[in-house]
Amino acid sequence: MKDETPRHDDADARLLYNATGINRRDLIKGGISLSALIALSELTLLSDALAAEFSEGVPVSFVINSEAYGLTLDPRTSLLDVLRESLSLTGAKKGCDHGQCGACTVHLDGRRVVSCLTLAVQIDGREVLTIEGLSPADGDLHPMQQAFIDHDALQCGYCTPGQIMAAVACVREGHATSPDQIREYMSGNLCRCGAYVGIVAAIQDAASKMEDL
Repeated sequence: MKDETPRHDDADARLLYNATGINRRDLIKGGISLSALIALSELTLLSDALAAEFSEGVPVSFVINSEAYGLTLDPRTSLLDVLRESLSLTGAKKGCDHGQCGACTVHLDGRRVVSCLTLAVQIDGREVLTIEGLSPADGDLHPMQQAFIDHDALQCGYCTPGQIMAAVACVREGHATSPDQIREYMSGNLCRCGAYVGIVAAIQDAASKMEDL
């Protein structure tokens, strides 16, 4: 039986064979790109090396809703998973986990971000605000929260925390001067129940009341 192992002087082919068990002849038969498979194997090796290097976690210190935290985290952990799984702050919702629905919106140093695409190690030394910290536990609701209630800007409520956090940012960014502008700058937050008319009305209502905050 013919030995299919690549020659010692064919470095690319040997790397491919060691990583995938595919020799060059099989590769050509299958019409698979050699360079693509080599890149894939190298990425796999790099990922494994990084996982081994940080197997004990990375120390991260941050402030969430005015409270300081220090955790040791897997560097691949998202901010959303830290909030929900480690800190029991479940207001930010996991909708798509691809940054496309906005249900996980929080504020990072005053700017809105989708926490499912934000690595937790990126918040080291920074400040996060979630829906739980938007208004004091024993005080009045934030004007945006109250406006969402007054204008029936929700149905099932799953997307509402993310909508409210995005809406507060929208007003503070100066992007709530007209219904069209609000719709444009809130387009990253989806409401599958279709409560968009109420959401726009709530933002318009709250905008003037937020001037004193």
